[in-house]
Amino acid sequence: MTDTAANGHWVPGTQILWRYRQNAADHVHICRPVTVVQDTDELLAVWLAPDTPCVKPVLADGTPVHREPLDTRYTKPRTVVRDRWWGMGVLKLARPGEPWSVWLWWERGWRFQSWYVNLEEPRTRWSGGTDSEDHFLDIDVYPDRSWRWRDEDEFAQAQQDGLMDPERARRVREAGQEAVGLITAWGAPFSEGWEHWRPDPAWQVPELPADWDRTPARLAS
Repeated sequence: MTDTAANGHWVPGTQILWRYRQNAADHVHICRPVTVVQDTDELLAVWLAPDTPCVKPVLADGTPVHREPLDTRYTKPRTVVRDRWWGMGVLKLARPGEPWSVWLWWERGWRFQSWYVNLEEPRTRWSGGTDSEDHFLDIDVYPDRSWRWRDEDEFAQAQQDGLMDPERARRVREAGQEAVGLITAWGAPFSEGWEHWRPDPAWQVPELPADWDRTPARLAS
């Protein structure tokens, strides 16, 4: 059960689901229980804790997706499996209506590593969490303010395999360029000091509900 304030936002410490639909399909294939850090009209911030139970896609024979050659990665049959989030946790920041979310990565000992701009469909909120669809193309951003495109090969392959039509690919590339402009100007959230944030030690690692793939009653995004 999620907790919401009178204004409809989730209360800090509330556990929700951060989910992604499979591309060119209508079912969830990535589900990560997270803890709400902040939820306002301007920003949703959530914490994905280490060792969180989650759901991820694999090939039907159990092969991890990233180990499959690129030319067949998106055409072979898939299923989903339960797993755990390994390594350090991730802080995810998302502004309403924006076609990306920004993730913060740390190394052991809370040494800040980088930001990661995940290009995605603007998120749809529902009572138990938020849903989106990944757009393959991403951007790495480093503490010295340098940046680089990431997964351009996957972005091209997804188009070749029919997971993204030319019009959507054009919009995704435009969104990426908009994000680059934000990075170059060093706007929010990069300038806001989130790399110094730390989770509340009292927070428990969320559980993965049995109905993690339920169809939500859609709310306003």
